[in-house]
Amino acid sequence: MHRPPVARPVLDPNALTPFADPLPVPFVARPDGYRPSPADPSTKVPYYRLAMRALESKIHRDVKPTRCWGIGPSSPGPTLEVQAGKGVLVEWANELPTAPHFLPVDHRLHGAESDKPGGRAIVHLHGGKVPPDSDGYPEDWYVPGKSATYYYPNNQDAALLWYHDHTMGINRLNMFAGLFGLYIVRDAVEDSLNLPRGKYEIPLALYDRTFDPDGQLNYPVSPVPFAPWIPEFFGNAVLVNGKLLPYLEVEARKYRFRVLNAANGRFFHLSLSNGQPFHQIGTDQGLLPAPVALKQVSLAPAERADLIVDFGGHAGEQIVLRNDVFRPVMQLRVLRAKAADDSSLPAALRPVRRIPETEAVLTRSLMLGEIDDLRDDPATMLLDNKPWHAPVSEKPVLNSVEIWRLMNVTDDAHPIHLHLVRFQILDRRRFDAFAYQNQGVLRYFGEPEPPEPCEAGWKDTVRADPGMITRILVPFTGYTGRYVWHCHILEHEDNEMMRPYEVVAAG
Repeated sequence: MHRPPVARPVLDPNALTPFADPLPVPFVARPDGYRPSPADPSTKVPYYRLAMRALESKIHRDVKPTRCWGIGPSSPGPTLEVQAGKGVLVEWANELPTAPHFLPVDHRLHGAESDKPGGRAIVHLHGGKVPPDSDGYPEDWYVPGKSATYYYPNNQDAALLWYHDHTMGINRLNMFAGLFGLYIVRDAVEDSLNLPRGKYEIPLALYDRTFDPDGQLNYPVSPVPFAPWIPEFFGNAVLVNGKLLPYLEVEARKYRFRVLNAANGRFFHLSLSNGQPFHQIGTDQGLLPAPVALKQVSLAPAERADLIVDFGGHAGEQIVLRNDVFRPVMQLRVLRAKAADDSSLPAALRPVRRIPETEAVLTRSLMLGEIDDLRDDPATMLLDNKPWHAPVSEKPVLNSVEIWRLMNVTDDAHPIHLHLVRFQILDRRRFDAFAYQNQGVLRYFGEPEPPEPCEAGWKDTVRADPGMITRILVPFTGYTGRYVWHCHILEHEDNEMMRPYEVVAAG
């Protein structure tokens, strides 16, 4: 059993005036020019230069500025908006301090050894179908003063993606410090649906943090002096786009909210205080076949939800977006004035072809496991009982389809993310995890459970529940090369719950 982290004085969000600050909306980045396309040097594509820097951020009116890291002038960083089928170049420049990390580093973790330089970072476009040399491989980090220019072809459906640090061994710290932002792909199919747009389309990046009484980031450490690693992080303060308990003034009409769970380890369960429903129209990799009405939206770390909320009958109300029923996240202030609304909530959105299981050429059974060391407290998290540096064992063939059975024998739900690809959830089924882990015996409890209606579209991150087998059907299209798959609880990912895989050419 994990011992709780060392108790240190922390800022109490409940002592602050709620809903004192307006919700900030990250600005949309503009190209810094145009450069030849790696796909076709005779054409030019937009070029962006975005720098990772040390910043100070004001999380609340009554809290001192917080030291953090960000992209460009802010954390979250600027939003990139791109068109499907039109590539872009992004130069990710490292302008971070060269000093050792300002958050506690566990040098025993692979990739976090004491001889590694300070300020190292690398950026991954989460959900992007990109060449391997632009994916942000965790060991390809670079130091302050260096940069990497990545090509993003954007040959994929409209969707909310996001970019974030992916540095081996310290990803959880660089993300906690603030290195992430949003990336929106748009296409003609989405444009034709007449969804709320412009100022009526609001991105919401949700994540939890802990601050000390002076408003500085406070990442906890283990109760064991030589073991600062903790199994998961859960903070007492939830931020939205970098603000604590903000408010947003909305008109009495439909809005589109693009919601990202950017937390290290927290699962969000969102609802509205007046009991009205959300209509979920999309998930990680784009639009659902049809809207799904939900009173509660659940998001594991790295998952996204595309939501429509109609404030048309709620003029003058003050509605609170809540987590876990009673914890306020932000306030929505509906204006009293009557608002025009020519947007739509279509009954049909985008067809999603359900891939038959018969198209799969291979089924892989991959165990999600944990090894506890009771002597010094940390646990090693493993995928398929293999550490990061073990030889690559998953080598799918380009343009083939595989079924991956995620066999979760732990007590945690693990959000599993595969780079490069999108996939469909087949089902979840309870099984005897003890018998499977210790005796190799596969014994089911009950029948398979189909994915929830809000999971019926394309995904890139799937919640693998404890004691269950989660089956996903994965078409490996796009590129050959080396990528990774991992748990997106960042503390797990940094502690061996990440593995390389390689897409190989046929034959």
